[in-house]
Amino acid sequence: MAAGASSTTDYDELIARDKASLDIFWLRDDSLADSDNLPPPDVIAQEIVDDLEAALEQFRLIAGDLANGTTETKEDG
Repeated sequence: MAAGASSTTDYDELIARDKASLDIFWLRDDSLADSDNLPPPDVIAQEIVDDLEAALEQFRLIAGDLANGTTETKEDG
């Protein structure tokens, strides 16, 4: 058997199954279809920066807790 033949056969078998579809039309977000309603790019960029900075702060707190051995889970309290 040639290299990669197994994965090709698996793919062909998967596609041959009933209801197998690679159509991802359902992932589209219709609320974003009208670009006239989007905020200006600088506002979008600032929102991304704010979200990333908040996430980074949370990871810093977690890393600090891990370094100090003071981690808690929701179940622990």
